[in-house]
Parts: sequence; C-alpha cells; structure tokens
Amino acid sequence: MTQTRHLDDILVCLTLKYIEVRKNGNRNVKMLKQLRRKYEIYSSKPLIDYEQLSFQTTLSFEFPKICLFPRSLTLFLLLFHASTPHLTCGNFYSINKLINMKNILVFGMGKVGSLVGILLNKRFEVNGFDKFLPAETLPFKVIQGDMQNTSLLNELIPNYDTVVSCLPYNLNLPIAKIAHQHGVHYFDLTEDVHTTDEIRKMATQSTSVMAPQCGLAPGLIGIIGAELASRFEKLRDIELRVGALPRFPNGLLGYSFTWSPAGVINEYINDAEVINNGVRKMVPSLDGLESINIEGRDYEAFSTSGGLGTMCETYEGKLDTLNYKTIRYPGHMKLMRFLLYELIMKENRELAEKILTEAKPPVAEDVVHVYAVVEGWKTNGKLAREEYFKSFNPIEIDGHQWRAISWTTAASLVSVIELVADKKLPQNGFIKQEDIKFDDLLATSNGRLFK
Repeated sequence: MTQTRHLDDILVCLTLKYIEVRKNGNRNVKMLKQLRRKYEIYSSKPLIDYEQLSFQTTLSFEFPKICLFPRSLTLFLLLFHASTPHLTCGNFYSINKLINMKNILVFGMGKVGSLVGILLNKRFEVNGFDKFLPAETLPFKVIQGDMQNTSLLNELIPNYDTVVSCLPYNLNLPIAKIAHQHGVHYFDLTEDVHTTDEIRKMATQSTSVMAPQCGLAPGLIGIIGAELASRFEKLRDIELRVGALPRFPNGLLGYSFTWSPAGVINEYINDAEVINNGVRKMVPSLDGLESINIEGRDYEAFSTSGGLGTMCETYEGKLDTLNYKTIRYPGHMKLMRFLLYELIMKENRELAEKILTEAKPPVAEDVVHVYAVVEGWKTNGKLAREEYFKSFNPIEIDGHQWRAISWTTAASLVSVIELVADKKLPQNGFIKQEDIKFDDLLATSNGRLFK
C-alpha cells in the first residue's frame, strides 16, 4: 500500500507540474522527465510522452490497465479516482480544488465577514470562523477558535476548497500560507503592501488561486480604473478616489470607523506607491492634499497606502500619472497628521486604534463615494477624458439593513469569488484586480448590486 500511495503522489505531482508548465508556457523539461522517470520506475510501465499531449485535451495517462483520454481535467479526475479507490494522498485534493469550488471557510465574523458568508451561502456551502461567536444568528455554522492556533488552522483549512479572510491585515499571512500549502483557493481584503507581496511570492508556485486585495480599494476601484483605461489608445493619467464616510458627520474629524481601525491607521502611516512624471515611486501618505466637490458638497482627498494594489506595476511605462487618494471631509488629514506625527501615535498603533474607536464609533447611516478619471488619446488621436462616479448608500439584504461600506466591500469580494468559480478568471496563481473585467463583475449575482 505504501508503494502504491507513493506512486499516486508522483503521478499527481506530475499532473500538477504538467498543468503549471503548460499554462505558464515554461517547458521545464528536466523536471517533467525526472517525474516521468520516477513514475515509470514505480509502475514498471512507460508513461505516454507528454510532448504528444495538448493542453486542450489536458492529460493522458496509462494507469493500471486503463488508458485515459479525457477531454477535460474533470473527466480525468473522475475516471482516475474511480480506478484508484485507495487514493488518499493530499495532492489529489489539491487537483480537485482546481476544478471545484463548493465549500468555503470565511475567517472573521464582523459586519463585512458575516455578510460575505451570507452572500456566499446562497450558492456555496459556507462555514464561518472566529474567536467569538456572532451575536446575531447566521444562516451557516460558525466555528469558534483562535486565529493564531496554527495547529487548528492546519487541521481545518484542507477540508475546504476556498478560504476567505475578512480579518485585519496582520492576521492574513498565516492563513494564506496554510491555504497555499494545501492547494486551497485564498481571497482577502487586505490593503497592506507587505502582506500582498508575500502572497504574490507564494502564488508563483501555487496550484490554487491567491487573490488578496478584493475589497473597494484596492479592489473595485482598480477594476473600474482599468475598464476606463481600456477605452484609450494611449494613456496620460489615471486618478482613483474612494471615500467611506458618515452621511452626517460631526466633530472636527468628520469621521466614523465603520471598518477596521487597524487598516485605516496602517494606510495612513505607510508610504503610497504612485507614478508621477512617468516615474514609479513611493510618496508619503497623508500628503498630496486636494479639494473635491461632489454634488455640491466639499471634500478633501489625500494619498494613502495600498489603494492601487498592483496597478503601478501594470501601468509603468504606459502613462505619466497614476495615483490613488482617500476622500474625507475637510480638515481630516490635518488632524490625523497631528495625532500620528506630532503626538507620535504612529509609534503606538494599538493605543491610537483604541482612542479613535472609542471616540468615533460606527454609524448606521454612511456613504461610499467611488470616483475614477482617466485621460488619454483615443484611436482618432484626440485627447479625451472618461469618468466614473457613483455614491453607494446602505441597502437591505435578506431583511437586514447593511451599511454602505459593509455591502460594497462584501459584494466586491464575493463577485470575484463567483468569477473564479465560473471559470472566468484564472484557476491558479495570483490575480491582479485590474485584470478583472468590470462588465464580468457586474454580471455576477452580487456584482449587480453595483448597477
């Protein structure tokens, strides 16, 4: 039995490697030959030459008296599993996750995480996970446990096809690493650049999807910006703006923490990546102040970290200006600079979070402004400008009222998951938000909420 299982491991590893090199166009002949040789030694049978195969027919293997010529990976797995009922190696399930997305584990049962679970539960089998059970009853099971218990996570995550993290950015990496190790699709909402960079490194050798940054910014705003940019022959500027605000602000700060205070402070402190005068570089956050008037009301906007996701990499060398700024009520930036820099609260983030959360608790009536503008030259050679602007307010879902920041964030994330499940996005590796077509997102059951 041990030798048989080892044979299965080699065969499955060969399958995964074959998919990887064919999809990436990287003919790693040496690796394939080594794996083929191991298979032939253990099976005492020659393997069909992979050079005779095409990616369209996917795979053909000679296995215990059966020659399989499947038209798809799905058929291959069904026949392969039927002919080898003893197969128990974890790698088989890694392949299975490439073609199936049925059961999903959502980490973090706050407002956004709970709604993500509710929306996903309409189509998939969903479980939640949090340190504390939610106060309100949810239409799916919630597992109670410690996010930092890696033994528990290693035991739990392989049982799912997909994991979704709706946790603060600093808790995402351990979950992403375990998902990567077990070939489980991974999605999150992070705006943190370091977290995204680490996930991208994993994704280079991933058999599953690794898709961070699926919220509003980064996320939806990049998808919208890329859609506008696609209408031009040559680009000059892309400027993206998002603001999640109380509809009826009070106090000098004019703000309410309707989402993670840790995330807000993180994007206020870390530097922001931009393209300026054609040069890709870093600039300080809480800088670059500008005035915006939206439907007769004055706002300000300033640089914050992470909102562009991977767009600077994508558009480097293709335009003069690319930047993202956060929209706030006038005076907000000056006060946050005073708090974080003059009072040196940037050195004590936990205390800053506590002060701001207690001073500015969430409000029920909020609004999300999404604004994108792109300038460039159309095919007729004329300079033109394309804009997108929309304000989103609280809505009712399944008889419950949800804040604008909660449903827009959740719907954006779940729409991307739907696109992966529907095979409209790559089935493995890193997904850039700007590679997602806005029309495809709007066509999903949750993307329709943005229309």
